[in-house]
Amino acid sequence: MSPAKSPPIANKLLAALPKKEYQALQSQLEEIPLVFEEILYKPEVLISDVYFPNNGYISLLAGLNEHATLEVGLVGREGILGLAVFMGVNASLNRAVVQGAGSAMKMKATAFRRECNNGGALPRLLRRYTHSLLTQITQTAVCNQFHSIEARLARWLLMTHDRMEHDEFQLTQDFLSNMLAVRRECVNKAAGKVLDRAGLEATSCGCYGIIIDERNRS
Repeated sequence: MSPAKSPPIANKLLAALPKKEYQALQSQLEEIPLVFEEILYKPEVLISDVYFPNNGYISLLAGLNEHATLEVGLVGREGILGLAVFMGVNASLNRAVVQGAGSAMKMKATAFRRECNNGGALPRLLRRYTHSLLTQITQTAVCNQFHSIEARLARWLLMTHDRMEHDEFQLTQDFLSNMLAVRRECVNKAAGKVLDRAGLEATSCGCYGIIIDERNRS
């Protein structure tokens, strides 16, 4: 009887590691659930763990306080929550909140930092992903400034759909209005115009294509 095959690695960053490097990390990875609206990072609080999502997604929120925030980035199975640790920073300036339930591989920040300093493929993959995330953040800023609410909402829903990989996910009007920096009434009006993937792609601006092309190169 042939041995059972290991399940595929869901997180794309971990999957891109050479087999021996991933095996060296395995004992330090713990699979945990990502619970909707769970806060993983708070501003100026020491980062104790990093997260490699398997599915679901995490929102990066910046703002004046916990009641006045704007989403500046999304992290899904393409990457990692905890790049600040890789960059030599011990605390995040952003709040990180689970907005799409799923699961992730959790790793202690001290162990992650040690692995980053060991060389190998991990630092190279993290640098490439850093560029992809920066592209997402900067293009989102451009989109929020210059494009219509409908186009911005369509772009965001497409990015969310890509990470959730199914058609139903939890959202609140308050979150969407904060994410788009508009009133709830505007969200309701915009949402009524986009009902399926084809409609989203037709309504979205070119920013989605720029972000997805860069992500696929990571």
